[in-house]
This record gives sequence, C-alpha cells and structure tokens, in this order.
Amino acid sequence: MCGIVGYIGKRKKIYPVLLNGLKRLEYRGYDSAGIALVCGGKIVIKKKVGKIAELEKAVGKKLSTGELGIAHTRWATHGGVTDANAHPHFDCKKNIAIVHNGIIENYKVLKELLEREGHKFVTQTDSEVLAHLIEKYNDKVKDLAKATRMALKQVVGAYGLIVMSQYEPDKLVVARKGSPVAIGIGENEYLVASDATPILEYTKKVIYLDDEEIGIINHNGYKVVNLENNGVHKMINNLDWDIAMAEKSGFETFMLKEIFEQPESITNTLRGRVLAKEGEVKLGGLNLTDEELKRFKRIIITACGTSWHAALIGEYLIEELAKIPVEVEYASEFRYRSPLVDKETLMIAISQSGETTDTLFALREAKALGARTLGICNVVGSTIAREVDGGIYLHAGPEIGVASTKAFTSMVTALFLFAMHLAREKGLIEKSKAKKIISELLKVPDYVREILNLNDGIKTIARKYKDNKNFIYLGRGNNFPVALEGALKLKEISYIHAEGYPAAEMKHGPIALIDEDMPVVFIATRDKVYEKIMNNISEVKARQGKIIAVATENDNEIKKIANEVIFVPKTDELLYPILTSIPLQLLAYHIAKLKGCDVDKPRNLAKSVTVE
Repeated sequence: MCGIVGYIGKRKKIYPVLLNGLKRLEYRGYDSAGIALVCGGKIVIKKKVGKIAELEKAVGKKLSTGELGIAHTRWATHGGVTDANAHPHFDCKKNIAIVHNGIIENYKVLKELLEREGHKFVTQTDSEVLAHLIEKYNDKVKDLAKATRMALKQVVGAYGLIVMSQYEPDKLVVARKGSPVAIGIGENEYLVASDATPILEYTKKVIYLDDEEIGIINHNGYKVVNLENNGVHKMINNLDWDIAMAEKSGFETFMLKEIFEQPESITNTLRGRVLAKEGEVKLGGLNLTDEELKRFKRIIITACGTSWHAALIGEYLIEELAKIPVEVEYASEFRYRSPLVDKETLMIAISQSGETTDTLFALREAKALGARTLGICNVVGSTIAREVDGGIYLHAGPEIGVASTKAFTSMVTALFLFAMHLAREKGLIEKSKAKKIISELLKVPDYVREILNLNDGIKTIARKYKDNKNFIYLGRGNNFPVALEGALKLKEISYIHAEGYPAAEMKHGPIALIDEDMPVVFIATRDKVYEKIMNNISEVKARQGKIIAVATENDNEIKKIANEVIFVPKTDELLYPILTSIPLQLLAYHIAKLKGCDVDKPRNLAKSVTVE
C-alpha cells in the first residue's frame, strides 16, 4: 500500500525526479520515506519517519547527482514506524539496495536461514529479507538480475520490487507479484513506479509487469523475463491522462477538486456509450455477444470499500431493469468460503485502481470456477483490467484523494449503463421508456453542478455538527447504499464514528442511540419508499434526534420536520444515488476540514490496497 519509484537515464540531477515521484504517490498513504542513489561508486541511503518534507530536510543538498536511484514511501506492516524500518534497505555489505511493496509471508523462515549463514539484520521488516537473499545469490553468480530471479523463487507473498547494486550502476532490476509496477519509457530514460502518476510528467509510454515477471533496465533499453528467464513480450500502453489532471488546479485539496470534477467525470463515463434517440446503450468493451450476455443465470459483483457500496447500488439497478439475480460479495471474504460459481455466472469486479488485491483474488477464484468476468476500473492497463474477459473503463481521470468521490459516482454511472444495456438486450424495456430514462441520465452532470452550487450552505451545516462524536446515516431502497457510503466518508476523513443502516432497521437496535446529541442523516428523496422513510424521520424527531435530510427539491413537507435540508434536483428514482451522494461527500469534507484533518491523506488509510 506504499509507493516505489526508480530512475535510470540521462539526467545528472535525479534526486528531484525521485522526490517528485514520491510526492505524486503521497495519496497512497505512508508513514516514512526514503531514497537511495549511486554516488561516487557507493550507494547512499537517506530515510526518515514522517512526511516527505522530513526526508527533504534530512537530505539537504547532498544527493543531487547520479544516474541511478530508487525511492520509497512506507506504510508500516512488519516493524514499527522508525527511521531504521523505513526503506530502502541494504544487504550486509551495503552493495545492494532494495525498495519493496507487499508482504513476504515466509520472511521468518528465510530470515532464520540467512542468519544461520551469517547475515546480520538491522530492521524489524519483512522486506529486508529480500536484500539479504539477493545478496546471497549475487555473491555466487555476480549477476544482479539472475540473483534476483533466484531469490524470488524462494519467496512466498507479494512484491513490487526495485533492486540496484553499486557494482552494476547502469542497471535497475524490477519485479512484480501481486503489487503493481509500471515502467515508463522515455527518451533515453526510464522511470519505475507503483502506478503511472509519477511517470506522467516525463512520458506517456508505459508497460505494466504481470505477476512473476522481471524487468531488467539499463541506459540502452529494457527487457522483461519470467522467473525462468524466458523472454516476455510486453505491449506499450499510451496514458490518456496528463499531468494537469493530477494537479490541484487551484483547489485547496485534491478531494475538493475531485468532488467538483464530477460533472466532467460522469460525462466522460457516458461519452460514446449512449444513443439517446434510439434509447440504447452501447458498451463495446464487454467482449460478450448479446446471446452470451442473455444466457447468464445470475451475476456476482465483488468489490471492497466504496466500490462495494457502488456494487450494492448496481444490484438494485440490474435487478430492477434486467430482472436477473445479483449477489454482492465482499472480495475479502469471497475466496475463503465455498462460492457456488459456474459457467452460467457472470462475475463483475469493481476497483478504482484495478489493483485491489482482495478483488483481484476473488476475480481469479471465480475464473477458476468457470465464471465469465467483467471489470469496472478507472486505470487503463491495471491488473484487473488485463485479467478480466471484458469490462467498462470509467475514464474519470486520476483520483488522488484517498477517500473516493468521483470514481464512486462514475462506478454507479457505469453500472447503470450496464443494467440498461442488459435490459434492452433482453427486451425488458420498451424503447419509449428507455429514451425517457436515458434523457434523464444525460441531465445528471447538470444536476450535479446544481448540487455543487450548494457548497457554502453545506459548509454552514457542517459547522453546526463538526463537534458531534457520532452520526447515523439512514436510507431505503437504492439510497440505502448511499447511507453506507456517506457514513464511510465521514469516518474516513474526519475520524468521527458513523454508521449507515437501512432506515427500517433503525427500530431493530440503533434507535436506542437516538437523543438530542445524535445527528441522523436521512436520504429521503421522492420515490416509492418516500412515505416509509418519512415515518422513520418522525421516529427520530420524537426522540429529539437532530435530522439532516437530503431530499428532492420543492419538498415542503420535509422542511417542516428536519433540522437541516439539502435539496437535490428531481430525477428518475433509479438515478437518485448519484445525486444524493454528492451532498454527503461535501458534508464529510467540510466537517473534516473544520476539524483540521488532512482530508487527502487520512491516517492509517491508503488509496490502493495491494495487500490482504
């Protein structure tokens, strides 16, 4: 869940390149940072607990030159948050340095073996084992790439790895298993990173390593081999993002920028996929014939976190429109039971990064059991995007803030498109009705702009409730997952305890918590369960709970009972979850900012969760 960066090439001052790369990866979450360069024939390492600014202070102006270097941001798993445990790590003789993402599951066995052979360890990490194991084989074969291959054959676990040696100062060795690695191909220079964001500034040509592949890079080029040293041909991907998309563009935080980008990100998800006059949705990347699509007996959607909430909304949409059973599974639980999956099952995996380890493993389990697979991802060329049979790219642009916002609404949009496409192919929606729904869908970006204009008013509400210690979020129907997502956003970035429930479930336990100090956020749009949720609001009001309602515009009835009301435009009730999620993002954002929290990099969280 941390970040790696590597550079080899023509530049004499590569420290700024590596440092800038680390800053681009800050959104992934970290607690320490470090850097290593070959300087004067020796590897020099500097590392420091805290933000990258602390590393900059420690380095000063000492590491400006060199043509080879690696850098890392660590999120502690094995061993405490200390300077020693930060990466990069040396071998015994300080000839080899490594940076590593992932977890080495058999590190204790390897460490005991190496210690018996005389290796001295100086950290508590699992990662240091890699440096010593590579050292062991490099002493024998005098070839860094071969030594790395030999070492990795003994490793159980996940790794995104960069290795360098002072004896081969014109070479970086890069490896991947379970933890993403991208190699940027520039003009006489190469950059390595956990994802494409540090690479964008220098080149848009990227290759992605697959599991158990090793990249060997020198000044003259690169090659990719597997652990058996067989050559692997890799397709070069052209990035469709630019560096401006990964900047704040005048906003105080990435999260706020991404909330305000949602009219454009939703439009990008829709672009080229909707035929309004025909009432049709065209999804060219599914790689399924219409007959194949109609033959599935059920659909399983698997995801984690915010993506799981989008999946729950997708369940409502697909069952309502396409009349096919849908199950939503936590990816982290899916492969540890005995899932009933066969060739008549379609598995949809949802992940913003396309690298979420739990989701990837669930996907592979379903494929092994015979299911066809689709992915809904934001990152082109990501592992899930490469391993599924087909899928839908979000085209939402880079999402840097750890708490997902624009990716969430793009996921829901993509799921709506899929549900409409499937329903039309099965003949379950008449053309006239489809045209009406699609007409509303195309208005959603403008509706979102209207909601964003309420930002100042939502900030005023946030100021009233920022000191409360607990929140409850309640919704019904397809707004119930929005309640879950709203509660998650508040927890993630403000550290206030919040729980989401189906509104009717409040009577079965949570109502015991209601008093004058408990804000209750209701998603109460004018839909088929409106009267039911108004009854739930009355129950909270009778117990002096503070009511914050997200409601449909011109709803005068709810204004009489709620303490605060945030109105969203009237639309088709299937589309409300996209609209109702926006005020909850802004509410969480402003509460967190008013409390002084770092909304872009909340504590203990990482953007891309690449370990189990």
